[in-house]
Amino acid sequence: MGISSLGVGSSVLTQDVLDQLRAADEAQFIAPVDRRISTEKSKSGAFDVIDALIDNVYGSLKGLTEYGVFESRVATSSNESVATVSAEESSDIQDFSLEVVNLATKEIEQSDSFTARDAKIATGSGQLELAIGSQKYTIDYDSDMTLDDLKNLINEKAGTSVDATIVQVGSDDFRLMLSADDTGTEHEISITDLGDADGNKTLDTALTDGMSNIQTAVDANFKFNGLDIVRQSNTVDDLLSGVTITLQDAGTTNVSVKQDRENIESKLNNFIEKYNSALFQLDTDTKSSQKEEERGVFSGDSTIKGMKRDIQNILNTVGGGVGMMQEYGLEVARDGRLSLDSSKLNEKLDENPDNVQAFLAGGTFIKSDGSSVEVDGIFSEMEDTFAKYSKYGAILDDYKTSMQDRIDSLNEQREKAVERLNSRYETLAKQWQAYDLMISQLNSASSTFIQMANSLTDAQNNLK
Repeated sequence: MGISSLGVGSSVLTQDVLDQLRAADEAQFIAPVDRRISTEKSKSGAFDVIDALIDNVYGSLKGLTEYGVFESRVATSSNESVATVSAEESSDIQDFSLEVVNLATKEIEQSDSFTARDAKIATGSGQLELAIGSQKYTIDYDSDMTLDDLKNLINEKAGTSVDATIVQVGSDDFRLMLSADDTGTEHEISITDLGDADGNKTLDTALTDGMSNIQTAVDANFKFNGLDIVRQSNTVDDLLSGVTITLQDAGTTNVSVKQDRENIESKLNNFIEKYNSALFQLDTDTKSSQKEEERGVFSGDSTIKGMKRDIQNILNTVGGGVGMMQEYGLEVARDGRLSLDSSKLNEKLDENPDNVQAFLAGGTFIKSDGSSVEVDGIFSEMEDTFAKYSKYGAILDDYKTSMQDRIDSLNEQREKAVERLNSRYETLAKQWQAYDLMISQLNSASSTFIQMANSLTDAQNNLK
């Protein structure tokens, strides 16, 4: 007899009664475990959010302590039509003036006229010497060499120092044009006919005596803070360490090399945003209340509440004894939230940018009395605190592992409880089936006996 027919014989030991008994046992043994599993999973989900937010804060702090944030430089020129300036990381912070007297120019020479590109340049064999400043190139020629051949040979041999082209000035007027690659008087151009082994010179004089100057090589002349400076090039990268000046035209300009304040503020605001988000979530999840619906999921958790206290307390202790965060524009509200006062930060940067870097990221801090002290930097101190929680294998990793262990243990406990109930009610179902069969058989025998008694009574009544 299947379980579905339970109660047919007795109308008492039914499947519905068995289900009610099972529900009562589940309420006693399974439901409490389910509630604990649900609570742990809720905590696990909330923890994942907090873990990610704390990791974001830790990452933003590393971004503030890594090399380049305070070493990055921005150079500005008040008149970029006169000069533009760029500055490498860690170059000196400074202001200076420039007065460009004249730009450097490169030498340009042209030959006298030839009738065609394929016109012969010599009546015999020999050598010519092409000089671009101190750089000299020897080129062999013969009576078959054309103007075009010479141009190609010059580019092949001296292409790193000079550019050779042929310019058609008129219908029968072709000229070799030589243009130095670099500016300045150290790159002047000349061609000398060395002749053959006996000194016989057969090179066309249009390439020697006939060479004429189109543009003279001139050095750049400018004043740096009133000091006369001469350079071969308009790109000056050897005047100030890490600073490249590109001269554009005659005139004056004022140059300022400063820390990249936009980058500094961006990094600071990124940290503040991440910190405030983490603190808001911690406030929500650790909130205490007599009302369960208002109580935070970690209101009774010492680890999470302890972490919250640590990251709030660190704001009051950082500074290495040489200052407070608020002096540098990092304001702390009553609720613990951070904000940035850019005007205060910029005042400090104008006053002493090196001290700002030391106070925020670590380094040598110069006190008002002239003495110096090495400080870790407030962000390095904060990073150490957050590392205790967020670093791989740190407190939050251990906490997550223990939380998962609890969930696994509760799931195992639930599984065993369900197995015990399944076994119990399978046994009960079989027992009830047996009882139900016995009751059914008794009911059947009783019915037969009653029928026999009734028949006997009816027969006796008929004899009267």
